[in-house]
Amino acid sequence: MQKLRKLIVSLLLSMFVLSIADVNACTNYLVTKGASVDGSTMLTYAADSHIRYGELYFSPAADWPVGSLVTIYDRSTAQPLGQIPQVAHTYQTVGFINEHQVAIGETTFGGRSELVDSTGIMDYAYLMFISLQRAKTAREAIKVIGDLVAEYGYASSGESFSIGDANEVWIMEIIGKGTAMKTDKKTKKNYNANKGAVWVAVRIPDGYISAHANHARITNFPLSNGKTSITSKEWDKLKGDELQIIYAHDVISFARERGYFKGLDTDFSFSDVYAPLDFGAARFCELRVWSMFNQVSDVMDPYWNYASGKDNDNRMPLYIKPKRKLSPQDLMSFKRDYLQGTELDMSKDAGAGSFGLPYRWRPLTWESEGKEYFHERVTVTQQTGFSYVAQMRSWLPDPIGGIIWFGVDDAGSTVHVPFYCGINSVPESWAEGHGDILTYTDNSAFWTFNRVAHFAYLFYNRVMPDLRKVQLELENKFRDYTPVIDAAAVRLWESNPALAREFITEYSSNMGEYTVKRWKELGEFLLVKYLDGNVKQEKDGKFLRNPWGYPKSPEFPGYEDQYKKAIIKDTGDKFLIPTVE
Repeated sequence: MQKLRKLIVSLLLSMFVLSIADVNACTNYLVTKGASVDGSTMLTYAADSHIRYGELYFSPAADWPVGSLVTIYDRSTAQPLGQIPQVAHTYQTVGFINEHQVAIGETTFGGRSELVDSTGIMDYAYLMFISLQRAKTAREAIKVIGDLVAEYGYASSGESFSIGDANEVWIMEIIGKGTAMKTDKKTKKNYNANKGAVWVAVRIPDGYISAHANHARITNFPLSNGKTSITSKEWDKLKGDELQIIYAHDVISFARERGYFKGLDTDFSFSDVYAPLDFGAARFCELRVWSMFNQVSDVMDPYWNYASGKDNDNRMPLYIKPKRKLSPQDLMSFKRDYLQGTELDMSKDAGAGSFGLPYRWRPLTWESEGKEYFHERVTVTQQTGFSYVAQMRSWLPDPIGGIIWFGVDDAGSTVHVPFYCGINSVPESWAEGHGDILTYTDNSAFWTFNRVAHFAYLFYNRVMPDLRKVQLELENKFRDYTPVIDAAAVRLWESNPALAREFITEYSSNMGEYTVKRWKELGEFLLVKYLDGNVKQEKDGKFLRNPWGYPKSPEFPGYEDQYKKAIIKDTGDKFLIPTVE
């Protein structure tokens, strides 16, 4: 009982972390060249938010007049935060990958609430957008982010970024320095003496994978030696295969000033200092990392108590070496995880209802008879706006080498469609401005997938086999098409790069529109097959009729035994048919 009380107290103390995770709860995976099946680098992102609309952002390369400005907006509210100067040239971006195969993702960890800078301009999302527009490599993207927050202030709470290019992937964790207003004696203007942010970026070693899910994961790291580890004052040393660590020069000294850290510099842990671990951070965040690692490793059992919130001391490693090499399709599958195969399988307890639904509607925490409880927060979730796997391939020309496998809505019931980073446009049904979260649009990809997903939630364990059949049909088709499309595009590129771009644009657009059409057909099929809770008889997707053309009688599968037992436990003999003697 005492242990349970400690857990509940820990849960209550973690409400700030929970509020962040409930709004911006995302999951990222990072895969190095040596850990992928084909030598590509990969990173993933799921934009989990109750207000995020699924659309594929597109920004063409552009030249800008001197004096041009960029307006920065708050990603959560769309409130303008300020303006910064535009650079002379910006690179094309498709979603969160640019024309040079630089890609980025994020998860919000919150961290110490007092370190949010109320005067900062640079919102976390605009750091992502702008770094892609200005960087040709992952390292350049880290520098862009570091320089921008130093110059204009950081407007968000703690954030973990996944940053990759065709050769390497990095995890970068950043948090603001709070607000300390002072007045300049000469100008008499007020300014924030703590403007900027503290951060650490770690390169994932080749052959390894990493992940993060709304909690800071970087602990100890080697200090600057000018070669494998450098500070933000040593940007001139960004090049070199040996480089593994980049960090803000004051990441430790600032922690000392605030009283967060008193030990030796070599003992400093970014996560422990700036985002202290608690029950919520482990159970709702680190558990998602554990689950992904566990699917490709045999060494995760010792970390189960840590990930489930029972042992804060035995922290998981930042990265592991997988027992097999991974493909984009593997990462798509991991995005659909609800702790299958563990004691916490979301489809197995009473909360799954009568049809094994592995989702729980919000809020994440809830109260009953004066006690605080929670639902599991797993990787797959209903409130995903969009998700993707960014794949970067060094052996191909950049516009052809980069693919963003992009899906909208719930990752469990979406299809990830390949969009090359060198395309000239995005198909209308996937494009920005084609509907929004409050405006239904019949032919938008987002609303098409939402309609099917909501139907699947009604009869989950009946509907999902039919849905997964079409999901795999499409995603496997795209997987098999890709080498052929690559080869044709490269051949065109060698003689006519513009024509090659037209070719990959047409292919990506056709596959995007075909997917929406196919998903509408699936939705219609599911509606007919499972109408009113019955199951129509069908074979190979065609509904069966009797010899005279009348529909064959549907099947009535009833409820699972677990649900029957729950009814009996709740109602006793209320529904028991009496025995007639």
